Amino acid sequence: MHPRLAADLDQLPQHLDTTRRHATALLGSLAQRPVVPEWQAPEPVALPEGAGGLTAALDAFAERWEPGLSAGAGPRYLGFVTGGATPAALAGDWLTAALDQNPTSSLDPAGPQLERETVGWLRDLFGLPDAHEGAFVSGATLSNTVGLAIAREWLGERRGVSVAEEGVTALGPVRVVSGSPHSSIAKSLAALGLGRASLVQVPTLPGREAVDPAALEAALRGPCIIVANAGTVNTVDFDDLQALADLRDRYGCWLHVDAAFGAFAALSPAHAHLVAGLGRADSVCVDLHKWLNVPYDSAVQFTRRRDLQARVFQNAAAYLGPLGERPDLVHLTPENSRRLRALAAWFTLRAYGREGHREIVERCAAGARALGRAIEDLPGLRLLAPVRLNVVCFTLAAGPTPQRLAALARELSDEVFMTPTEYGGVPALRAAFSNWRTEESDVARIAAALERATKDPS
Repeated sequence: MHPRLAADLDQLPQHLDTTRRHATALLGSLAQRPVVPEWQAPEPVALPEGAGGLTAALDAFAERWEPGLSAGAGPRYLGFVTGGATPAALAGDWLTAALDQNPTSSLDPAGPQLERETVGWLRDLFGLPDAHEGAFVSGATLSNTVGLAIAREWLGERRGVSVAEEGVTALGPVRVVSGSPHSSIAKSLAALGLGRASLVQVPTLPGREAVDPAALEAALRGPCIIVANAGTVNTVDFDDLQALADLRDRYGCWLHVDAAFGAFAALSPAHAHLVAGLGRADSVCVDLHKWLNVPYDSAVQFTRRRDLQARVFQNAAAYLGPLGERPDLVHLTPENSRRLRALAAWFTLRAYGREGHREIVERCAAGARALGRAIEDLPGLRLLAPVRLNVVCFTLAAGPTPQRLAALARELSDEVFMTPTEYGGVPALRAAFSNWRTEESDVARIAAALERATKDPS
C-alpha cells in the first residue's frame, strides 16, 4: 500500500473528525453566508504527481472551491425546487459512502431489501396502492425516462411487438399527449427513440397550466401515452388526475404522472385533494432530493407493470441472478450499479415519520403563501398566478424584461436565490419553497430584500 494511503488509513478517525468539524462549520454558516456568492473561478492546476494525502486535499478544497459554492442547502435557496438534507438524511448519506454498497443483486441481499422497505414506506407516504412497485433512480429526469420506457413497451404490447427486443422501428408512430410537460419529458422521449416530435402539447384551461380534459380527449388517437402533471414548475398547477384516468380507461391509453414534487401534497390534509387519483396512474415519477430533503441525487419511480419494466431493463450475465418473479434491482433501471440511495431516505423517514415530513411540507407552503402576500403588497411587483402550494411566480409591475429580472435576481443573490422563467409570455422569477430549514424569519428577510431592491429611488 502506498505510504500516504497507509498513513491516512491509520489516521482515519482523526481525519473524519476534522471533516466533521469542517462540515458542521459550513452548515452552521448557511443562514449568514451569501446564498450565491460573487466569485471568480481559480486557474486550473495540473493533476498532482505526488500524494499529499487527505489533509492537503481538504485544505486545497477549502481554499480553491469552497468559497464559490452556493448555500444550496440553506433556507433561502429557492431555485429549482431544491431541498436540503435533514440531519437524519445527512447521517444516512455519510453511512452510504462509508458502507459503499451496490444494492442491485440478491446475491448480496441486505441493500436491496432495505431499498424495497424504503420504497414501501414511500408508497404509503404518497397514498399509492400496493400494485405500484418502485425502484430508486438518480432524479426526476431518469424517473420520467423509466416510466416512459415502460409505457413504450406497453404500446408495443398493444401492437404485438416488443420494443425491447425488436427496437423502436417496430413500434410505428407514437403520440404522447400532455398539457404543460416538464422539459425532461421531451428529453426522455429523445433518449428513448420516440422523438421530441411525438409530444403533442394540448391546450390548458384558461389562465392555468393544468390541461383542459376536453382538449386532451380530442387529441387522443387510439392507444397513446398521456403525461399528466402533479405540480407544474412555474405555478404548481395540477391536472385533474381522476378525469385523466377516466380518459385512460375509456380510450385505452397509458397514464404517466410527473409528480416530481407535487406528490408531497398528499402529506397535507389541506392540499391532498390536488393529487386525488395519483394511485390510478400506470407510472409515477417522484423526486426525493426536492421535498423529502435527502441529498442529491435521489428519486423514485413507481409502476403497475413491473413485468414490462423488467422486460425493458433486464440484464443477462452469468454473474447475475435470474430474472424470476421478483426481479433483482439490476433488472429494473438503466443502471447496473449505483450507490445505496435508499439509505438517506430510509434514515429521514425513520427519524421523522409522516408527521415530521408533513410539517416540512406545510411550513414550506405557508412560507410561499406569506411571500405571495408580501409581493402583492409591493407596488413594484406583480404576482402572476395564485400560490397553490410551494412556488411563487411573480414579475415586475412595469416593463418586465428578461434582462431587468436577471438584474433583480443578481441584486438579491446575497439574500435569496430564485430562478428565471416565463409564464403566459411574461418574463418572471420563481421562488420555490422546499427546504426543511426555511422559517418565517427567512420569508421576512426575503420580502425585505425585495422591497429594498424594487423601491422607487425618487
